[in-house]
Amino acid sequence: MANEAVKFVWEGAIPLQIHLHKSEVASHPAPPPALVLAPRLGYLPLLVALIKPYFKESLPPGEDSIWFDYKGFPLKWYIPTGVLFDLLCAEPERPWNLTIHFRGYPSNILIPCEGEDSVKWNFVNSLKEAAYIINGNCKNVMNMSQSDQEDLWTSVMNGDLDAYTRLSPKLKMGTIEDEFSGKTSSSSPQSRQGGTEADVAGQVKTARIPVRLYVRSINQDFENLEDVPEIDTWDDILYLNRPVEFLREEGKCFTLRDAIESLLPEFTEKRAQTSGEDGEEIAKDESEEAVGSPERSEIKLVRIQGIETKLEIPFSWVVNNLMNPEFYLHISVLVKAPQR
Repeated sequence: MANEAVKFVWEGAIPLQIHLHKSEVASHPAPPPALVLAPRLGYLPLLVALIKPYFKESLPPGEDSIWFDYKGFPLKWYIPTGVLFDLLCAEPERPWNLTIHFRGYPSNILIPCEGEDSVKWNFVNSLKEAAYIINGNCKNVMNMSQSDQEDLWTSVMNGDLDAYTRLSPKLKMGTIEDEFSGKTSSSSPQSRQGGTEADVAGQVKTARIPVRLYVRSINQDFENLEDVPEIDTWDDILYLNRPVEFLREEGKCFTLRDAIESLLPEFTEKRAQTSGEDGEEIAKDESEEAVGSPERSEIKLVRIQGIETKLEIPFSWVVNNLMNPEFYLHISVLVKAPQR
């Protein structure tokens, strides 16, 4: 049996209120919105089988090209539903009001989606990427039998943690010791991440953890999350798809803050260099009187699996309990940037 934190993640869901876009309503009166409970670990296109029959009688003639938007903002279908919610709703909105479109696919913004086949391809491709980061190759994914690969995907689609727990060890993704409890949690499918280098007493141990980091940078002041402005374009989001080099040293705890700052080094530079009149570089703290001290960016919120995580939590616990089924850790970060 998986531990309670992993069960919490797999059972997580978001109540959605789905509206049919008014330009596509071909019936009178217009249909009321559809209410759907969307799995956090799922993907929006996988809900179409539930939603389309509800709106079928109200659609105009034509070929379907289904996509979703939030307040006019097209949603990328290959990002897990829970990640989209964490990223776009700084102040959680329940139910989450989305609009479904069956026409006018914005191909200039979104890559094509052929329903479940595209989502499955995206999942398997991400699984291969994660395996390469963790193990240096993806042969365990490639060598997985077709039936096991299908069953693994089905377990994710159906939110079947028990089936996933039986199948995921075949990927041999390694283990990482949980610094929070002082031991490796072998019961958790999410604990099989990031094989560490050989443990030598007193020396640094390392592992590579697949991370997808989504950063919203806000220039204007805000006191409460409900005051965070809406996103206008995907260009407003910094997207990083890279591993965290997990560093563990005797007597020290590698935290979530350490992991995020390793991906965003601009938050860790303590002594920015400026140039003096003679061309020599002098430390910022030696020249503050001459050049002033610019305001720094500030991490205001970190959200993983809907949890507003503390930055001092051991990163090993986050990895072992909050990883997505494709072995990526998705982290949404809200940053207050300096006003320019």
